[in-house]
Amino acid sequence: MKTFILFVLAVSLGSVVNAQTFTLKSKDLGGQFTNEFTSNTFGCSGGNKSPQLEWQNAPPGTQSFAVTIYDPQAPTGSGWWHWVIFDIPADVHELKQGAGSLSAGIAPTGSIQGLTDFGVPGYGGPCPPENDAAHGYVITVYALKSAKLALDNKVSAALTGFMLNQNVIAKASLVVYYKR
Repeated sequence: MKTFILFVLAVSLGSVVNAQTFTLKSKDLGGQFTNEFTSNTFGCSGGNKSPQLEWQNAPPGTQSFAVTIYDPQAPTGSGWWHWVIFDIPADVHELKQGAGSLSAGIAPTGSIQGLTDFGVPGYGGPCPPENDAAHGYVITVYALKSAKLALDNKVSAALTGFMLNQNVIAKASLVVYYKR
């Protein structure tokens, strides 16, 4: 009996040790945004292209994903939402470069790009005020317990964030910096 209990314990611990962490990464981003991904508004002249993002090891029970890019240091009193995309099907594990452009049509089928603080859906790149310290842009992928959030592309980023947090199983983030 002692041998059997020890074997079960070893198998259980082995499963825990071999569990992989939900991870987000990008082939396009290092520690800082380059001009290709920065805004072309508010005095910035970047390419305003959303970066490639990929994630792996989603937890069991994941029914969809969402991705946000948020600048908590924006001088607004409430930060700045640069991208909100949700209802990404559970079998999708990457957003291709440029997926944040509505006209490009390369975002995953069925996904919804919500309103940003630019007042429109889709990606809006970083453009902090001149002479500010570098801003840290938090890019987060959410593994969600629901396939759909029952929201449309006209809902505020704050309400979308509330719904994400009501449905989150796990999340993974990157922080990328930019200074003008």
